[in-house]
Amino acid sequence: MFFFFFACGILFHSSIGAFAAITTFIAITFPFFGGLLGFFGGFALAPTTYYLPCIIWLIVRKPERWSITWCINWICIVIGVLLMILAPIGGLRLIIKSVGSYQFYS
Repeated sequence: MFFFFFACGILFHSSIGAFAAITTFIAITFPFFGGLLGFFGGFALAPTTYYLPCIIWLIVRKPERWSITWCINWICIVIGVLLMILAPIGGLRLIIKSVGSYQFYS
C-alpha cells in the first residue's frame, strides 16, 4: 500500500514538472504568448469568473429589482461582458503587433 502512494506521488510531481517544461517551451517559442493568453482568457475566464456566477445568483436568489444586490450583480455582469469583448481584441492586437518582428529563438 505504501508503494502505491509513493508511486502516485512521483507520478504526480513528475507530471507537474513536465507541464511546467512544456509551458515554458511554448512561452519561449512564441513571443506573443501573453497575447494568446489574453485572447483565450477573454473568451474562457471572463464569462466563468465575472458574469455567469452573477447571472446564476440572480436566477437562484431572485432579488427584488433595483435593490443594492441586484444593481451590484448587474454592474458585475456589464463589466464581465466588456472584459469578454475587450480582452480578445487587446490580445489579438498584441499578436498582430508581435508577428511583424517574429523570429524563432532569437
